[in-house]
Amino acid sequence: MSLFGDGLEAAVHKAFTRPAPKSAGAQMRYLVKQLKGTKQVAQMLRISQRTVERYVKNQIKKPRPELAARLEREVKKRWQPQIRAKARQKAATTDGIVIDTRARMGYTAPIGSTDESRLRHLTVALPPQYAARLFDAQEAGATDQQLQQIAAEGLKEVYFQDGGRRAGSLEEVHFTDIEHLEFEL
Repeated sequence: MSLFGDGLEAAVHKAFTRPAPKSAGAQMRYLVKQLKGTKQVAQMLRISQRTVERYVKNQIKKPRPELAARLEREVKKRWQPQIRAKARQKAATTDGIVIDTRARMGYTAPIGSTDESRLRHLTVALPPQYAARLFDAQEAGATDQQLQQIAAEGLKEVYFQDGGRRAGSLEEVHFTDIEHLEFEL
């Protein structure tokens, strides 16, 4: 499971104007239409082509839990691509992104400061350049660790350094033991 990647996707999904198909048959029909055939859907979902056809005709209605999860993930990945792109573009150029997290945070600073990491609950609006970096890194297939590093840099600049007004000698923010993480566009 990718905590940061899934969090970014969940934030984008909130921008959808219509709900994604809910029933297995509707989801299967949507994927068949998107991928232009039952064979492609069967290969992607790792099931037989005949099984796909039976879902399309509503002969099977209740998929196994692991198939239901794959089906939902694939539908959401393709649902309303223009809306998704607009939400990302708006966050990356004008609105920025809000990160709400409860995690252990500390920092590297010169000797003599209180750099002890501790559990903090922060809700911080990151400027558009951090939203752009997060989405670009996600598109490029960045690991959760890399996305976490970008978020930590944003928290360092916005929260700990207050845009350059304090803690100027702060070197690095450590962002670990994440209990809660949510993004909002």
